[in-house]
Amino acid sequence: MNRERTDLLETLGKHRFFLRNTTRELADADARKRTTVSALHLGGLIKHVTATERAWADFILTGPAAFDTGGDWAAWEAQHTMLETETLEELLAEYALVAARTDELIATLPDLDADQPLPAAPWFEPGARWSARRVLVHILAETSQHAGHADIIRESLDGAKSMG
Repeated sequence: MNRERTDLLETLGKHRFFLRNTTRELADADARKRTTVSALHLGGLIKHVTATERAWADFILTGPAAFDTGGDWAAWEAQHTMLETETLEELLAEYALVAARTDELIATLPDLDADQPLPAAPWFEPGARWSARRVLVHILAETSQHAGHADIIRESLDGAKSMG
């Protein structure tokens, strides 16, 4: 494997660890608690990052169809909330499966320059295309950003620090 792919895997792994580490030794009820004025909570962040990484990895392989919600915005919104029927252990296990799949893509994609058209959306430039490399960098940025959010939430919850 070349250095670029190794760097992507190592850096993404580090930021995934930071995110997962915010949930260490937490009960499910604590993972559902909102500790700031936002609606974010740790379980919901894990669930959201999992869904986001899954969708972007699908995009690398199948293009814009990976983002088709079928108009089910309630299901999309539910990906941000840890439901009473869900456990943190289950959410972390699903995240591990999605991460392993993305890592396999990073290691085996024939060409990181291969691109797909972005779906039509107000937040994307019309006609834009993203390479697999750009998508992977985006996954890394999303993971890192949400790890920072999670660190603040965890510190507000019980004073525990995850990243510093």
